[in-house]
Amino acid sequence: MNKRLTDKYFLINILCLFIIGSCMNTNQQGISLTVATSSGVVEGIITRNVISWEDIPYALPPEGDLRWKAPRPLISPESKITPQEGNGCLQEASIYAGIQGKGIVGQEDCLYLDIKAPLIKDYSNQNLPVMFWIHGGGNTSGIKDYYNFSELIRKHQVLVVTINYRLGPMGWFTHPAIQGLQDGLDKTSNFGTLDIMQALKWVQNNIQSFGGDPQNITIFGESAGGHNVLALLASPMREGLFHKAISQSGYTTSFTKEEAIGINQAGTIVNQLGSDLVLSSFDFSKYERIKSLFNKDPNQYGQQYQSYLRSIDGRALLEVYAKLSKDTYDRLPLLTRDGIVVHFDGVSAGLASSSKKNKIPVIAGSNKDELSLWLGSNRYFVNASYPLTKLVPIPKIEFKKEDLYKFWVEARSQGWKLRGVDDPLIQLEKSGFDSLYAYRFDWDDQTSSYFADFPNLIGAAHGFEISFITGDFKFGPIGRYVYPKGELRDQMMKTMMNSWASFAKTGIPDTGKSTSWKKFNSLERTFIKLDSDAHLALDNEILSLELIMENIKLSPIGTLLEKCLLAEEMFFNIGDRLEKEFNKWNQSACMDFETNYERRKIETDLIAEYGSATVF
Repeated sequence: MNKRLTDKYFLINILCLFIIGSCMNTNQQGISLTVATSSGVVEGIITRNVISWEDIPYALPPEGDLRWKAPRPLISPESKITPQEGNGCLQEASIYAGIQGKGIVGQEDCLYLDIKAPLIKDYSNQNLPVMFWIHGGGNTSGIKDYYNFSELIRKHQVLVVTINYRLGPMGWFTHPAIQGLQDGLDKTSNFGTLDIMQALKWVQNNIQSFGGDPQNITIFGESAGGHNVLALLASPMREGLFHKAISQSGYTTSFTKEEAIGINQAGTIVNQLGSDLVLSSFDFSKYERIKSLFNKDPNQYGQQYQSYLRSIDGRALLEVYAKLSKDTYDRLPLLTRDGIVVHFDGVSAGLASSSKKNKIPVIAGSNKDELSLWLGSNRYFVNASYPLTKLVPIPKIEFKKEDLYKFWVEARSQGWKLRGVDDPLIQLEKSGFDSLYAYRFDWDDQTSSYFADFPNLIGAAHGFEISFITGDFKFGPIGRYVYPKGELRDQMMKTMMNSWASFAKTGIPDTGKSTSWKKFNSLERTFIKLDSDAHLALDNEILSLELIMENIKLSPIGTLLEKCLLAEEMFFNIGDRLEKEFNKWNQSACMDFETNYERRKIETDLIAEYGSATVF
């Protein structure tokens, strides 16, 4: 909830006390909004028939000696919990992540969650389905406050929990001085994943006091949130934490311990916080001898090295990380195969070996035009002009390489569906899961405008399905074109809300329409095309990486370099890196290029010509 709204209600309370001697704003319907939890007493606020409890700490602040350790439970039932400003986790400011500012923003003390429930007089005695949202943002950005599920809650009587979790190198970090000197869960590299698990434990222990059913928890998330859903499903530690799962545009990428320390499969050091390349950016004057001797004798100098790592200011640490990771963003070592939280052989292997765990209903899906959100603003594919600069600071966007753009979007979206939807569901099927559902989000009923042909430029882009689940339609100054009001938008919202809410209640997604959502299996690979009513339908698609890559090779669209850059993304993204397969593809033709150099050159040339590689 908007913190200014909290201040508004506080002022109304004061005015009520002075003018009429009583307060009616948050408790006018005779409902007690005060809830006692294991981490404190929290007061709810009513807004349009939804009760919100905000900024509830679910673990001790992971700072100081607790940096790069498993989250510790916070037991403080007598404390008074008050709404806060700016408790997002450390990250680079981004309007797209919902956290504004300049440079590095947020704080290490960030393990908080919000709870929203429908207005029910005796909510404490209810058993509402609990929907546990995990935000996206590449596991490097994002905050709980960006998402408002109030409309879903009002319409379908579910309870929604949104959380913060540690991001980037604060949440996923591997270094001999950390794991080598720690025991138990602290030996993991996946602290952000453990944060999500700790939040789920807190919910199980406390949610009944808010009207939620601790035995009916559905985790759902988009992009990195979907990735975290799959990682939780694959984790050897996940049993009993949740009862249903939805992965929206998720992926299964993970890293070996060697890669996480900073060595890729080719034996090359990549830019990572745990490597000497990064640490050398800091002032080591006090520990020069430690720096020079650490790799030779970690047992002797490890403790001092660890203390130094924990003494670095968090924001300064992320600033260096951000600078050094710009050229290797898709290779940032986050989720790590530590054998504790994540299977030694990765997420896919963990999904396939889940037979001993509880078999639960799972939905996984992707969007028809996943990459359009990024490619549609890249000046390599589009031109931009500002004919109305004095009146409207919005660029007019037109295609520069329309055929290449559509070819690239289609191939990458097919790859996302294969590696992020079909493959994970097939792995779960191998381990005995039998309530599996797949979707592809196809809605592209946008409105064209003077500024852009939005249906063709953006279409069913990455993350566009979220607004149809929240009912909160926002996309900056072009929101009215991207999500135009009308029957087609309403149809899509009803279908999405019905499907997600019914799944949370029963484990079966019911669209509320005549089209019934059938289960997925590896032989037929049936999925539902989520679209406006006229196009809502079941379909089948037997994708394989070999078929997609053969189509790329034989296509008349694109130069060899462009095909190699596309092929690299196909082999390296959404799942674990397939370097051998990429090196062999198309008779090893791509080995003639140094693809990192070529990408940087394209970006540099665009910046030199236009001042920026992107339109925005």
